[in-house]
Amino acid sequence: MNRHAQSAVLFLLGATLLHAGFTDLYLRYVKAGLRPLLLLAGAVLIASAVATLWYERRAPRTEHRHHEPRVSWLLVLPLLALVLVAPPALGSYSAMRAGTALQQAYGYQKLPAQGPLRLGVADYAGRAVYDHGRELRGREIRVTGFVALDGAGRPYLVRMALNCCAADAQPVKIALTGDIPPVLRPDAWLEVTGVYSPKRTEDPVNRGPIPYLTVTSSRPVATPADPYDETWNN
Repeated sequence: MNRHAQSAVLFLLGATLLHAGFTDLYLRYVKAGLRPLLLLAGAVLIASAVATLWYERRAPRTEHRHHEPRVSWLLVLPLLALVLVAPPALGSYSAMRAGTALQQAYGYQKLPAQGPLRLGVADYAGRAVYDHGRELRGREIRVTGFVALDGAGRPYLVRMALNCCAADAQPVKIALTGDIPPVLRPDAWLEVTGVYSPKRTEDPVNRGPIPYLTVTSSRPVATPADPYDETWNN
């Protein structure tokens, strides 16, 4: 691989990172908060490509040139993967083979006094387990996630939580009871409306706590742009 080829590969890698960062493609790989670093990396790669090409053009023609090892062409592989293959978000298969990642928060944001509560899966689960549903009792609650079924066919509403990237994603689960649709398809996304239930169960994988939500109604929804992101909305 000569310097011109190196410049081309660096430029394409940088442009691909910028494309992923300016669209929702990056959310298939890393958490939303890493977008600035992804964009910075793309800009640095493009700047390196331009600097490499500039150095090559200014170098004396009589200078003895060394070709870089052919293994350098392996840099093209992640480029092709980013351009040609957008991996699907992790779903029910991964969720039911990993233990719940629910952890106790340092504190919980105060909820509005009126209206339905639109909560993330982790927010509801944390409040139900560790805050004992203190602000959830008697309130209409709406939660969105994908469907997962255990070996006995029991339904869960799940979101995958990220520490950094999709490789370390872990599930947070809510067990569903009440007015559950008669047919549930794993990985289908649902917006579930229901009320707090004090009932809990244990995750068979890591014995972590899984709270219940008593469903009053539900409707299918499209896969969100960020399937890993959980935000609380008033």
